[in-house]
Amino acid sequence: MAKTYPIDLQKLFLEIMLSDAQSFVRVQNIFNAENFDRSLREAAKFVSAHTTKHSVLPNLEQVQAVAGVDLRRVELEPAQLDWFFEEFEGFTRRQELERAILKAADLIEKGEYDPVERLIKDAVQISLTKDLGTDYWADPAARINRYFNSGGQVSTGWPQLDKIMYGGFSRGELNIFAGGSGSGKSLVMMNMALNWLYQGLHGVYITLELSEELSGLRTDAMLNDISTKEIRKNIDDAALKIRIASKRAGSYRIKYLPAQSTVNDIRSFLKEYQIQTGNRVDFVMIDYLDLLMPVSAKVSPNDLFVKDKYVSEELRNLSKELGVLMITASQLNRCLSLDTQVCVNGQVKEIRHVEIGDQLDSNGSPVTVTEILPITTQAVYKIRTKSGKEIICSSKHLFPTENGLRNIENGLGAGEKLYTRIVGNQA
Repeated sequence: MAKTYPIDLQKLFLEIMLSDAQSFVRVQNIFNAENFDRSLREAAKFVSAHTTKHSVLPNLEQVQAVAGVDLRRVELEPAQLDWFFEEFEGFTRRQELERAILKAADLIEKGEYDPVERLIKDAVQISLTKDLGTDYWADPAARINRYFNSGGQVSTGWPQLDKIMYGGFSRGELNIFAGGSGSGKSLVMMNMALNWLYQGLHGVYITLELSEELSGLRTDAMLNDISTKEIRKNIDDAALKIRIASKRAGSYRIKYLPAQSTVNDIRSFLKEYQIQTGNRVDFVMIDYLDLLMPVSAKVSPNDLFVKDKYVSEELRNLSKELGVLMITASQLNRCLSLDTQVCVNGQVKEIRHVEIGDQLDSNGSPVTVTEILPITTQAVYKIRTKSGKEIICSSKHLFPTENGLRNIENGLGAGEKLYTRIVGNQA
């Protein structure tokens, strides 16, 4: 039978908090006046507002005068306070979950599915802070051993990198390789995946740009220590070496997901993969961060820094949730021509004249420039819109389109619609 919280019990919750200030302090992080019955809601709102403004609880007479609710003073023993904390935590979780389910139903009706899981998960995970963390001075040897025995410090297979990382990478953390276009980020991840497979770990490589076949071919070349061109000349020999290597390596799956996928898409695939194959996943490679969209916030694809910030937080949470090693990559330079015009400090200027400290307009919100990357020479392309506007960029530069983030390298072509905005007096 489902647990219920009648009005008299909710009223007792308020009486306990007003009678013992410490009890309110301990539940304040989950206290929400909207969870209380309508007859008690104004009293709960007054308690919260008064405490926030004056840093002290109101007395019973104040609550009665303002909210019209007659409360009494109660005395509880320490063991009875433990009962209160347990009951109030359950009450809050139930009320928040009920509200989240109702809101989720509205979102589903509108076709907005991504926020639903987050809503329900946040409600279910509501709890009082009971874990006080680690007492640094108590039993240092046990504390140090817990860290090194908790599944962390997995060797990358490269001694020099292991030395920098104090032994390797840790489960439940997000590691990002950042570099310019063509700097070898994908190759580093593929090499590391092979190193971990040879250690007997099981992994998944998520590619949001290259096909599964091309990603596999690159790994084939590394495993055989030959170029991809040589693979075609020696397919039988290469295949034999791959089959031999598979006997001593962990399971490995390469999966293509379309650009603008979310962390929820990755989570769903990993769960389905584990269910269907029975293989556990020790590491996840995601190629690459910039092509993912966040679940927790609606962010314009133009705001790459803000977007990547949200996605990074979600990927780290997923890594923690699954207890896996997680690696991704991020592209530092977007490869625009030096005469590209941008809005800086309220004025239009060429991108070559942007300086550290400038305020760069990004979708109407200023972003401070913190770094200027080196100028590189590479093949460039000119894109001309129907209105006659032009932009010169590399094949790697991402544009927000009606089909998601696209670049020339992954198929951007004539006929696609680009999302643009007005900068100064230019569109």
